[in-house]
Amino acid sequence: MSEALVRSMLTEIGENPDREGLLETPKRVSKAWKEWFSGYGQNPADVLKVFKDGAEGYRDMVIVHNIPVYSFCEHHMAPIIGKAHVGYIPNGVICGLSKLNRLVDIFARRLQVQERLTTEIADALQETLEPLGVGVLVQCRHMCMESRGVKSHGEGFTTTSAMRGALMTEEAARSEFLGLCQSANNGI
Repeated sequence: MSEALVRSMLTEIGENPDREGLLETPKRVSKAWKEWFSGYGQNPADVLKVFKDGAEGYRDMVIVHNIPVYSFCEHHMAPIIGKAHVGYIPNGVICGLSKLNRLVDIFARRLQVQERLTTEIADALQETLEPLGVGVLVQCRHMCMESRGVKSHGEGFTTTSAMRGALMTEEAARSEFLGLCQSANNGI
């Protein structure tokens, strides 16, 4: 976002962009937007470095819990804040655990709806690792609901899930993933 556009927005809402407290605001907002929406310039496959070493014979679930989600809804450009649980069942390769955090961050740093965010994470993991199964559970608060419209101030969050492979077709695997996510929510 250009500094000129931010100055124009300040004027539009009735502010004086030349007021002392706002002199640096256009520069700060421009810099913040570049960071908040940096996901557009990143390829998810590039961050999912895979390893064969350590994966041989491992066929159980790998889950990273409570990955921070900071995004913006595409309808009002209001913040979406929450967490994601991302898991997979390896099929001969694994990825660095921190890469799951980076994967979530890439998609969160784009204008989003939570349903698409959840699906994009699952699809990227499935396409890149080709695991036996993938599970993604995302839980977020939407500031467009809390600060305008129904104004449901902190009263709830939205949960979305996406399952691929064994987590979609095998009830036991799906139940294990969802149970482990529930345990993580309870602080276990």
